[in-house]
Amino acid sequence: MAIIITDECINCGACEPECPNTAIYEGGVEWTWAGGTELKEVELEDGTMVDANEPQEPVSDEFYYIVSGKCTECTGFHEEPQCAAVCPVDCCVDDPDYVETEEELTAKKEWLHDE
Repeated sequence: MAIIITDECINCGACEPECPNTAIYEGGVEWTWAGGTELKEVELEDGTMVDANEPQEPVSDEFYYIVSGKCTECTGFHEEPQCAAVCPVDCCVDDPDYVETEEELTAKKEWLHDE
């Protein structure tokens, strides 16, 4: 499953540079699918195609946030999610809304990095 940052976040920013998929962003900052990935174009859940460099709305305006579509729990990079490993207040936790198997996380990693 993807990781989510809870509202206990103190906005320290320790998590952001640890993400191998560039899935973590500061609150209020727009994000892109292309950032930190090999993606050029992305098909959204509704079937819409978007340029991977097109800025997307922030998931949170207050706290650091994780884009679930880019989070692989560090599968293929590390043994555990690095955001959770470095978080001083333990606010990087499993997101129950995005449960994925190891195989799904591996496939997402390969999709993100065109391997």
